[in-house]
Amino acid sequence: MFRLALRQTEGLIGSILQLLGFDLAVPDHSTLSRRAETLEVPRSKTGSQPVHLLVDSTGLRLCGPGEWLEEKHGSKRRRAWKMLHLATDADAGHIVASVLTDRDADDGSQVGPLLDRVDGPVTSFIGDGAYDREDVYAEVSGRHPDADVVVPPRSSAAPSTAAETRPTQRDAHLRCIIERGRMGWQRASGYNWRALVETDISRWKRVIGDGLRSQTDGRQATEVAIAANVLNRMLDLG
Repeated sequence: MFRLALRQTEGLIGSILQLLGFDLAVPDHSTLSRRAETLEVPRSKTGSQPVHLLVDSTGLRLCGPGEWLEEKHGSKRRRAWKMLHLATDADAGHIVASVLTDRDADDGSQVGPLLDRVDGPVTSFIGDGAYDREDVYAEVSGRHPDADVVVPPRSSAAPSTAAETRPTQRDAHLRCIIERGRMGWQRASGYNWRALVETDISRWKRVIGDGLRSQTDGRQATEVAIAANVLNRMLDLG
């Protein structure tokens, strides 16, 4: 939250404990780094009520010593990124699932892993046009058969061959767009709720930052899970 490296965090916590008058030992930064590799962070619970799931992704840059060298010596290096995929509960505003991947991973391929991290039933799945894929519909219906998939079809989309006899959800979206236009479809389908997950991404960038400080996959996954829990806790506290 304060965007500090582990060594700086160690000093900050030590100073806070000293000001509070607590005689407690503070784990050193190397111990924190080692434990982050295998630490299991509790997942956010969605409860027993079905949730409206909002999904989106954003890029996080990998921080490291190279940034200091670039600033001091003006050297150029290729930026390294990872993709953060988030799923938000529309009603509570909580981040209920997160997946960290290489930057080459597309949004649709991470629908399955996100759904696997959601505890409880899903009543709707809402995402942008990047999720307009057959495998996305299949992933959602395979885990939550009654869930609505609200994804805008691309402008060149065509109805399925069975649209007249057994229309799919995508066919229903296309028909609604033809009848009401895209703005009318957004209002009727609840697509505008997707703005809430964009808000979560904005909160992440403003509070947590736009980078990852950890250097290994395991530690980066722990860093992301802790950050999601911090944002959820802050939301609970108002």
